[in-house]
Amino acid sequence: MNDQFVIDVLEKLKSGELTEFYVKKEDFMIFREVLVKREDFKHFRGIGQRGGDVLYQYLEEPRS
Repeated sequence: MNDQFVIDVLEKLKSGELTEFYVKKEDFMIFREVLVKREDFKHFRGIGQRGGDVLYQYLEEPRS
């Protein structure tokens, strides 16, 4: 997983092309580093899964 791949996934989540994206534990830090730099960071919700994986979704309303 590289930065450009993460950017593409985040844009697809934002546009609705993807409803959710599953990030494996070993890719989490790479994914998060790109995610937290975005202005719309608070629109993304990460749901922790068993084993350290995370399921990401895009929300219309930013989380608090």
